[in-house]
Amino acid sequence: MSSKTKIITRTILVLSLVSLFNDISSEMLIPILPIYLRSIGFTVALIGLLQGGSEFAAGISKGYFGKLSDTTGKRIVFVRIGYLLSAVAKPIMGFFTNPVLIFVSRLSDRLGKGVRTNARDAILSAETTPANKGKVFGFHQSFDTIGAAIGPVCALVYLYFYPGHYQVMFILAFFPSLASTLLTFLIRDKGAVTEKRPRKSQGFFGFLKYWKSASPSYKKLVPALLFFALMNSSDTFLLLMMKHQGLTDVQLIMVYVFYNIIFATLAYPAGYIGDKFGLKWTFVFGCVLDAAVYIAFPFTHSLWIFGLLYFLYGIYAATNDGIARAWITNLSQNQQTATALGFYTSIASMCLLVASVVTGVLWDHFGPMIAFVIPGFGTLLVVVYLSITKIGNEDSPAEKV
Repeated sequence: MSSKTKIITRTILVLSLVSLFNDISSEMLIPILPIYLRSIGFTVALIGLLQGGSEFAAGISKGYFGKLSDTTGKRIVFVRIGYLLSAVAKPIMGFFTNPVLIFVSRLSDRLGKGVRTNARDAILSAETTPANKGKVFGFHQSFDTIGAAIGPVCALVYLYFYPGHYQVMFILAFFPSLASTLLTFLIRDKGAVTEKRPRKSQGFFGFLKYWKSASPSYKKLVPALLFFALMNSSDTFLLLMMKHQGLTDVQLIMVYVFYNIIFATLAYPAGYIGDKFGLKWTFVFGCVLDAAVYIAFPFTHSLWIFGLLYFLYGIYAATNDGIARAWITNLSQNQQTATALGFYTSIASMCLLVASVVTGVLWDHFGPMIAFVIPGFGTLLVVVYLSITKIGNEDSPAEKV
């Protein structure tokens, strides 16, 4: 492990910059992707299939590639390939309008995320100590989210001067994505310990076997995180609700950028608080805010109230994903970190897909209020479970190898 006195090492900083540039690229395209696809003849159903299918592929592949990273003891090669796949895929969508090529390029973009994510997080975990995991993952998350705030602003500025010129956006998005790939060559593997298991292939779903060897605390935590994922559909529904309540497209993007600014600003402080006062209670606090936002959202019509709710949602986001990843890595051995993360993230992606489908069905058949209130109260069940359940390093492997 690298220096234990220096919290933010060179490797952590470089990986954070990698995520920043990649998110600038990705978020440049998010606001215009549905509009562009509609302009080249995609139906709404086909767009839904494209988005849902590609995100599911990214999520389910995280487990396999996380396991493969642990088995081979390699980290950075998966990070490089993952970012390269995403970079190459973006201009293809701008050059070609054939639905098959669009599907392949979008799938490659999301598959790149599946290849790189858990190997990257394993590197972050190995660069620090359990006492500083929250800070490190919070720092990385803040850079990632800064990119998520810059990207839509770049898109707005470009479309202000060149309205309707969507294809050029895909070319422009290639350059920050390429920069993120090139930055990965500043990092080298540091002799990661391979997982002490037979190296014969265990199949695409071999990572599921990790559950048998997981620590007791991991087995207490992950079911709660997965149930929480079932209660949290795509953030697209929050944007749809604001549109449903009368906000304009410009107001939507303004609120979305504001949310990302809050998220980016608070991710590192949230990690610091998690390390000092406990990852568990920091995560629980975020869940309470998430439940409050979901329950209040359908009763809101004012731009200012939506802004306040998104401020709270930004605090929730800062205390959620990075904290959860830090928590999981503290409950797993270093040679199995990517597998432990992959087990959770792969199943969580399935839960997110189910949650988004169910939320859409509830919205269509019972109205948006039911679609938001049920997940809100469901999240409160997670709060109760985590509050009364002892989950900590006392049940995790005694030695972090």
